[in-house]
Amino acid sequence: MIVVMLTMISIINKIATDNFQLPEPADIFKNFTQKNSNYDVILRPDKDEPEWWAGAPSVVRDSNGIFWLACRMRTAEGQRGLRGYEIRILKSEDGIHFKTVKNILREQVPVSGFERPAIVIDKKTSKYKLYACSPDEHGVWSIIKFDDADTPEEFKPDTAKKVIQPPEKRFERDIQPRGYKDPFIFIHDNLYHCYVIGYIRENEWIFHFTSEDGETWKPIGNSIEPIMNLNGWHNFFVRPSSILPLGVGFVFVYEGSNMNWYDPVYNIATGLGFTFDLHNIIDLTPNSPFLVSLTPGDKFATFRYSHWLWVNDEVWIYAEVVCPNRTHEIRLYRVKR
Repeated sequence: MIVVMLTMISIINKIATDNFQLPEPADIFKNFTQKNSNYDVILRPDKDEPEWWAGAPSVVRDSNGIFWLACRMRTAEGQRGLRGYEIRILKSEDGIHFKTVKNILREQVPVSGFERPAIVIDKKTSKYKLYACSPDEHGVWSIIKFDDADTPEEFKPDTAKKVIQPPEKRFERDIQPRGYKDPFIFIHDNLYHCYVIGYIRENEWIFHFTSEDGETWKPIGNSIEPIMNLNGWHNFFVRPSSILPLGVGFVFVYEGSNMNWYDPVYNIATGLGFTFDLHNIIDLTPNSPFLVSLTPGDKFATFRYSHWLWVNDEVWIYAEVVCPNRTHEIRLYRVKR
């Protein structure tokens, strides 16, 4: 990770020059995966069978050093896109060995399916906030939120309500997001930032919202304009993943897929960007992904839904990663400076 930090500093120093060009990803990140091939398995799916997945981790560490992880459990059965049957919340003292403390089933909300959740701690009240995403009775995906709780074990499934949903059309022929999924929420200077997948036609793009209290959200910039483009290796999808503060600026972790890949809807890889203002993104990996699974199967190399955070002087990366038998599991990679 020291290579990344030095690269960021180099970029900051170069941005003011007229002839600034982004370095090639291979020059910045070469050999990263080979040097960081060790990982801990945090959670496996409930069945060791193809398309049973444990994934979409969101992690927070409280003032006592306790790790809380919220994730989505997925079955291989039923309609694709509606297979997320549970938000599972786990607790750990060391961030490696977790135990389940709460299960929120889709029938308890009730909704027809879940995807990525987001768990954060309110800095003013010290209460926990839990967000998720699900389709409503019309099949429209929105970001939902459960009532705040003193501890994650106390989240109540029947308190979920919509907090971010697609905008109203101005004109009949407007092209705009028709649904939002997979929130990643980051708090900076007491302002909540929420990055979501927005569906425009059949494509997935990144949209940015902010909130002062985590309850009422407003879009940043043009509400129908995403903050990264479909180009380079991520010309099929581009989606938000995580943010890692650097002291000066932030690493913006994104993910995407390529239209030439097998099943690019689910064959997702991870890339890196940089931002000063949490909205305008410099793509550091425009030509090739930064991370793919080190245990790919015959067709999939998925590495997605990663959550990056500082733990002492290491970067810890929790991610959903494909296994050779097409199951997905949550892994932890620990990267020293």
